[in-house]
Amino acid sequence: MEKMTILVVTIVAISALWLLVPKPVEQAAVERGLDIEVLATNLDTPWALDFLPDGSMVFTERPGRVSLLENGSVKIVGNIEVSEVSESGLLGIAIDPEFTVNNLVYVYYTHANGNRVSRFELDGKLENEFILLDNIPSAQFHDGGRIRFGPDGKLYVTTGDATNPSSSQDTNSLAGKILRMNNDGTIPEDNPFGNYVYSYGHRNPQGLAWNSRGELYSSEHGPTRNDEINVIAKGGNYGWPDECGEQPAGSVSPIRCYSEFTLAPSGIAFYNNGLYVAGLRGSQLRRITLSDDGRAIINEEVLLDGIGRIREAIVHEGYLYITTNNKDGRGIPAPGDDKIIRLRPDAG
Repeated sequence: MEKMTILVVTIVAISALWLLVPKPVEQAAVERGLDIEVLATNLDTPWALDFLPDGSMVFTERPGRVSLLENGSVKIVGNIEVSEVSESGLLGIAIDPEFTVNNLVYVYYTHANGNRVSRFELDGKLENEFILLDNIPSAQFHDGGRIRFGPDGKLYVTTGDATNPSSSQDTNSLAGKILRMNNDGTIPEDNPFGNYVYSYGHRNPQGLAWNSRGELYSSEHGPTRNDEINVIAKGGNYGWPDECGEQPAGSVSPIRCYSEFTLAPSGIAFYNNGLYVAGLRGSQLRRITLSDDGRAIINEEVLLDGIGRIREAIVHEGYLYITTNNKDGRGIPAPGDDKIIRLRPDAG
């Protein structure tokens, strides 16, 4: 009986592991009826991407590489010395809205003493680093890392609690926050607390996106399950270290709490009133349809799954771009991983 039990447990474990092995992208596309194109392969944890005015793509890989994808070829334009341990390393990237004038590119990365936001000049290669904000608390886990320019021209930055949950409620700490700064690193005069903090009470936010009305949304990793999608209000308290559904009075509740499974949402993007959410542990791309006021979810569906962990989601000129992260230490790499993939959001 004992041997039979061991055999059954082993078969179940092997079956569960097999389900985690990513499918070929082409197979996943056919199953979901999607028009998908793989743009780059054999990458190492591509974390974030953005687009230059000429349409070429610039992207980060967590070990420290910044590369340009242009005309189907990848060219490394910078190597940044980072501290890559588990979730830390080279993370977010954003192109200055005035790039054609100033050639500025912004990155978020982990170094020996913390997380940092820097800007570089990109003229064939990254050069002339200028540190905008340094020594953001870092740890092996919960480093945040998404940076995006908002419709107001300000740079928004997500930071994790760096495994110190109480820091999220301290508005004098940079940990567990969404930060907002001018592109020269100074503090905007209309920030709610007179410092970089725009919202607080976050655990590990990893996605930022604005809808057509300029309202900001964020995705956030909760503890086991209890991941969140939030509408971000200036000065808002999002409750951590209390979990979604248990936030104290005065805090902002999420519009979606994934209490039924662990999605581990990362990049998010808006397209035609749909919010597209990349899931890491959930290994899927979800499409959320929102109410007219953007405060309630009226439909939610899996748009793509089976290709493993998905990190980034960004819309550019009618296409949705995503990245796989099966080499981030928590996935099972498939041949050609990791990848940058392009699809038509309306095709599924």
